This record gives sequence, structure tokens and C-alpha cells, in this order.
Amino acid sequence: MAELLNAMREAGVVSDYALFGAVAQMRYTEPAATLDADVLVAVSEPERLDVLKPIYEFCASRGYQAQGEAVRVGAWPVQFIPAFSNLTREAIEQAETDDFEGVPLRVVRADHLAVIALSVGRAKDWARIAQLLDSGSVNREQLADLAARHGLTDAWKRFEARFLND
Repeated sequence: MAELLNAMREAGVVSDYALFGAVAQMRYTEPAATLDADVLVAVSEPERLDVLKPIYEFCASRGYQAQGEAVRVGAWPVQFIPAFSNLTREAIEQAETDDFEGVPLRVVRADHLAVIALSVGRAKDWARIAQLLDSGSVNREQLADLAARHGLTDAWKRFEARFLND
């Protein structure tokens, strides 16, 4: 997967990418069950109606076929998610580069993972935030600051009141 993502960036199909979601969170916490790998992408032409078409075409040219909303890359269905907010664009820009079997792979930082989860707000997202806090990968002040920068102060306060305050 890392080789494909880097090739996509080098070819200009995406201007950048970063692994996020449950697979990225495994870098910081205990492994979690997931059905696919999610990749945030900064697309070269975000105004296109068919914004993912160049990605699917690039994957197909390399022998990776679409399966529903994902592209099968080895054992993983990979979902490509175009950056959809200032928060997700920042998450891509500030992603860290990790080593995946000798190949560089960009991964969203723990604080961005948590605040993206906060912005989505499903029960499993709240559990992810709690796991990141429990692991020590992030702290409450970091998350409060990042949430505030992205207009999510109220969501953070609700999360704190519900799950962190005794």
C-alpha cells in the first residue's frame, strides 16, 4: 500500500496523502478491528465532480481493482477520502512519515486522529478518542487547543463532560 500511495503522489495523481482511521490509530494504541484502510488524499483537482476517478484509474493501471467504494491493495480494501475540511487538510500537511516494511508511509498524527474523530462524533469515534487519551499519545490540552482552532470547542466540551469529567 505504501508503495502505491507514494507512486500516486510522485505521479501527481494526489498532491499528498496520509493514512488515517483505525489502521493509523494502531500506530498509537492497541490494534482495533477494522474492515479497511482509510487514506486521506489531497487531490490535484478538488473541484472535479468525479474527484476520485484519477485515483481509481491509476490503481487500475497498476492492477489494483475497485471493490465497491474501495480499491483492493493486497489484503486490504483501501478507501480514498478527499480532504474535506481545513482540519483534514492540516492533518495531511502535518502527517508524520513512518516506515512500513522499508517504505515511507505518511500517517496522520494522534492529535489530528482524535479531533477528526471528534468532528464525526459516532460512538466508535468517541471510543477512539478515549483510547488515544488512555495510551498517552495525546492529552486533553492538546485536543482542546486543536479542537478550538477548528471550531470544535463545543464538541470537545460535550465529549469531556460525557466521558472525562467525574
